[in-house]
Amino acid sequence: MLLDPASLDLAPVAREVVDRSDAGKLELPASQLEIATRPAATVGEAIEQLAAGRRAIAEACEGIALPAVAGVHPFAPPLGELNLGERYDAILAEYGDVARAQLVCGLQVHVAIGDADRTLAVYNALRGHLPELAALAANAPFHAGRDTGLASVRPLISGLLPRQGVPPAIASWDDFAGMLRWVPEPRRWWWELRPHPEFGTLELRVPDAQTTIADAAAVAAFAHALVAWLAERHAAGEPLAAAASWRIAENRWTALREGLDGEFADLDSGARTPVRDVLRRRLEQLAPAAGALGCEAELASAERLVEANGAIRQRGVDGGARAVARRLADSYLA
Repeated sequence: MLLDPASLDLAPVAREVVDRSDAGKLELPASQLEIATRPAATVGEAIEQLAAGRRAIAEACEGIALPAVAGVHPFAPPLGELNLGERYDAILAEYGDVARAQLVCGLQVHVAIGDADRTLAVYNALRGHLPELAALAANAPFHAGRDTGLASVRPLISGLLPRQGVPPAIASWDDFAGMLRWVPEPRRWWWELRPHPEFGTLELRVPDAQTTIADAAAVAAFAHALVAWLAERHAAGEPLAAAASWRIAENRWTALREGLDGEFADLDSGARTPVRDVLRRRLEQLAPAAGALGCEAELASAERLVEANGAIRQRGVDGGARAVARRLADSYLA
């Protein structure tokens, strides 16, 4: 997000910043930039690129805006200014004010598995673990100047658009091809997890954007290790369950409403377990995969997010929503 240096409100100056640097890419909101890293072998390498991108954006923003990161801005008006351009104009024409409401920021993590059958099996199973990632990464409790009572309001804002939330199970790659032919264009397959037909990756779209580089590293490591853990189990011949979307949606609601303080339902029995206990157990299970991937340190740092994620830390800032915005800007390069 780009903030006005005086008011700390959103500043629609993305094109000015991009004109100064090629580190950021334009997005739909005129007050937002995207940093895209190149394919990396490890989480550490990807995060080094992210940190370099943030430094370049901060330099390009000098005298124009303050860069800051969260799932949503804490007090900006609900509808914002959009960038101009053929693609953006088409989205505005189709969705109207719903498009202007998309002042949301996500951390999108791509993981390449390489084997087609394994990728599809992991995709179907990974759907059931998305609420875990959502709770860990929840970082949007404020919206339009008030505490929403949610750990993250971002999924509800995104949900004003079609094809959001828990993705459907995919029976085969032929079925997926048929799904993509049905939608207006493949890039609008906006679910919180999707096979990316251009990159050949699984793209996890569920995490809120993370305020600090360290938090982004922890979330990316959780995502990377989670995919590897499921892929290893499939390679060993273990059947991976593909839970019903409505059951996953129950846990998704818990993740965005109560976050770390809620209880997840077992996708088979419905038995409830505190979210923090589920996440601690998952971190233990993922540790060997993280060690093999070289991201054990980043995964270990996710333990502090289990205690206090971005949403909890935002609520701990004294001084209201404007003070939260200041804290977000001050933490941009932390």
